[in-house]
Amino acid sequence: MDEDFDIPAAPDMNDDLDFPDETVALKVGEEKEIGNQGLKKKLLKEGEGWVTPENGDEVEVHYTGTLLDGTQFDSSRDRGTPFKFTLGQGQVIKGWDLGIKTMKKSEKALFTIPPDLAYGESGSPPTIPPSATLQFDVELLSWTSVKDICKDGGIFKKILTEGQKWENPKDLDEVLVNFEAKLEDGTLVAKADGVEFTVGDGYFCPALAKAVKTMKLGEKALLTVKPQYGFGEKGKPASSNEGAVPPNASLDITLELVSWKTVSEVTPDKKVIKKILKEGEGYEKPNDGTVVKVKLVGKLGDGKIFLKKGYGDGEEPFEFKTDEEQVIDGLDKAVATMKKGETALLTIAPEYAFGSSESKQELAVVPPNSTVYYEVELVAFDKEKESWDMNNQEKIEAAGKKKEEGNVLFKAGKFARASKRYEKAVKFIEHDSSFSEEEKKQAKALKVACNLNDAACKLKLKLYKEAEKLCTKVLELESSNVKALYRRAQAYIQLADLDLAEVDIKKALEIDPNNRDVKLEYKTLKEKVKEYNKKDAKFYGNMFAKMNK
Repeated sequence: MDEDFDIPAAPDMNDDLDFPDETVALKVGEEKEIGNQGLKKKLLKEGEGWVTPENGDEVEVHYTGTLLDGTQFDSSRDRGTPFKFTLGQGQVIKGWDLGIKTMKKSEKALFTIPPDLAYGESGSPPTIPPSATLQFDVELLSWTSVKDICKDGGIFKKILTEGQKWENPKDLDEVLVNFEAKLEDGTLVAKADGVEFTVGDGYFCPALAKAVKTMKLGEKALLTVKPQYGFGEKGKPASSNEGAVPPNASLDITLELVSWKTVSEVTPDKKVIKKILKEGEGYEKPNDGTVVKVKLVGKLGDGKIFLKKGYGDGEEPFEFKTDEEQVIDGLDKAVATMKKGETALLTIAPEYAFGSSESKQELAVVPPNSTVYYEVELVAFDKEKESWDMNNQEKIEAAGKKKEEGNVLFKAGKFARASKRYEKAVKFIEHDSSFSEEEKKQAKALKVACNLNDAACKLKLKLYKEAEKLCTKVLELESSNVKALYRRAQAYIQLADLDLAEVDIKKALEIDPNNRDVKLEYKTLKEKVKEYNKKDAKFYGNMFAKMNK
């Protein structure tokens, strides 16, 4: 066969390929059918690893093609040049697209391909007879991953240089890239090194932001970009440093992700933002009650410094204990997300900073309602001991200590912080299978007290469902606990589960008939029932009146 045979797609076949969803598992010498169209694969040599190419990947193979009688009609091996094509794009006969997708790197296989997946009834004269079944001895040498990023054919990404690690930039992150954009005819449109932009904001054309979110650190890729992800129907006029892009033009963009700064939302309301300037070490982060040592500079929006700690000659890092209100809330929450050695830039809204009041700081006054900015380096921290590092008695003592801290906060009206203390206390002792009988007794008493107190916090915070669950936990340990019945009834009333509330109140009064708080709650319940009955009567009255009309 001459050199330009190149296993073309059969001309009378469409592109609706029935691709198998998984790799066919074979032993050397074993033959199996792939799919349900008569394609057979016999494994001649095991491949490497477990990864197989996907549609859109550029594969490189050696092959020898023969008829069933052994007549050879083509061979890349004889030519001494491997054959390259894009998988799943109809550039070769269907049997190849189906079969090679099942191969691993360096694998050799013999494919028996029926006419419907080869050249059909017409064949390919003069070398392929009509309705011929073909055999191909194929070796998969390598492939280059080409991904359809948007799954619509709008951006294909071919990796030129593999990246490091596994993370990809997110919308909030600030990336540093090098890129070069050309038209399909090779005309240079734009080229820039060291461009920095926020991923979500994009740069140059939509394709850059879409692609960079799929890239790893140091990765270099070639993007084939259709107009909808370039400059669309309008194109782009030339500027001082960029060429024109005609309407409906496709682009070839070489993109390298040099580095990026991770930006994250510390609080759910997006009012404390952290941008990592220097990555920390390890994986540990401060927990509540950790003593942290930091270097920090606090600035206003105009750049004026109002606070500077840990940077003077011989000055020790600034030290504080997390979750103790020793610093502003935003700084406290952000430091709890940092690793040792990490440096970050924090943007903190007034709600998590100094609020609506003026605040006199070390070097300047912070005006009311100011967003503030901190550059923070976490030098070191001394974490509170975790439960898995404690013996049983230490766990019980730690739980008792957290309970007392919670009580102090509760009395001060700091219910959210008190709740966290009670939750931490219970975590110390929740797994008590190794406890002695006496230790189990102590742990049970602490669990009951902490869950009850936590339920009281949740009621104050109007988290009624959580309060109900905590009371239920207590009742699983002590079914006649009046406080648990009383507080669960309070939660049920707020959740409008009045029948369940009545059951708990009646049970509590059976146990303690003279309990004043429970009696008052029963009165509240009865008033709620009357209120709901009136609403129901009015609703149904209006409904029937409308029906009569």
